[in-house]
Amino acid sequence: MPIALKRAYDKPAKNDGYRVLIDRVWPRGIKKEHAQVNEWLKELAPSSELRRWFNHDPDRWDEFKDRYFKELDKNRQAVNQLAAHAREHRLTLVYAAKNRKFNNAVALKEYLDQRQV
Repeated sequence: MPIALKRAYDKPAKNDGYRVLIDRVWPRGIKKEHAQVNEWLKELAPSSELRRWFNHDPDRWDEFKDRYFKELDKNRQAVNQLAAHAREHRLTLVYAAKNRKFNNAVALKEYLDQRQV
């Protein structure tokens, strides 16, 4: 099934399916009951060091993805857990970043798509 992306600040919709927050830190100003996430897999977020280094800089995007994918390769259990949801449900990766093009959710979706999970 295709994987969708949605900001935590966007209104949840019924067609979002299984919603997974994939940020290490809970989104500012969002109450847990309003986020309507089924699961919070913060272990799939980039490490704090990598996140700070990247800082949503488009010039660092390719290197960020390379480093992040290596982190994901070391976290097969969490990746497999997310992949199982993707096979069984419509999956929406929920993230807080303002930048909709250069963020960890976009990279994680690409990682999952490349591995056809």
